[in-house]
Amino acid sequence: MTRLLLASASPARLATLTAAGIDPLVRVSQVDEDAVLAAARERFGALEPADAVLVLAQAKAEDVARALAAEDLGAAPEDGHAPDGLLVLGCDSMLEIDGEVLGKPRDARDAAERWRAMRGRSGELHTGHWLIDERTSQAEGGSGTGGTLGAVSSTVVHFADLSDAEIDAYVATGEPLAVAGAFTLDGLGGAFVTGVEGDHHGVVGLSLPLLRELLAEVGVLIPELWRPGTAPTPQPS
Repeated sequence: MTRLLLASASPARLATLTAAGIDPLVRVSQVDEDAVLAAARERFGALEPADAVLVLAQAKAEDVARALAAEDLGAAPEDGHAPDGLLVLGCDSMLEIDGEVLGKPRDARDAAERWRAMRGRSGELHTGHWLIDERTSQAEGGSGTGGTLGAVSSTVVHFADLSDAEIDAYVATGEPLAVAGAFTLDGLGGAFVTGVEGDHHGVVGLSLPLLRELLAEVGVLIPELWRPGTAPTPQPS
């Protein structure tokens, strides 16, 4: 059975997949994001926000794939499914406003300052996705392609014109401190987003339509990943 392994600690990404009928395994990467971006800039020069999130998504997926290989497949997740049946997915998100890139805020003060600058304006949320096919190779009798590929979902987000009291109350909850751009769409911050242009799943942190396209590139239909009993598994045409 092919399983998806999410290389992310994000509860929102996990919830998005679960609501879509997919129960992924989870393995958090140990990537030093600043070091990865510094190395990429040294090699390629200045990075556009969409390039930066893709570089980080790839680094996270590759880090987890390497960890599985180093364990010689001996540390299968708790449900017993062997890692050679896995598709590893890494993701990363950043908010861009007027060319400035905003990841997670440093602290509460930083989050409040960002919201005072963001309110009443619009930004673009970029989410990088990287998929690595770790299934047994076709030469060894499996379905694996050995594919490693990625893409970016970019969605325009329109923010409400919050009052100072609303900003202070929101920051005090702690929610904006743990997410790129200091806001959520699927939590308390949803009240402060007046609209989106593009895939709202990408704003949450994982674009389901884009995931479907990446899976198709390695010969997997997304219904194949649905939890058992959801629906009959279609056969590729």
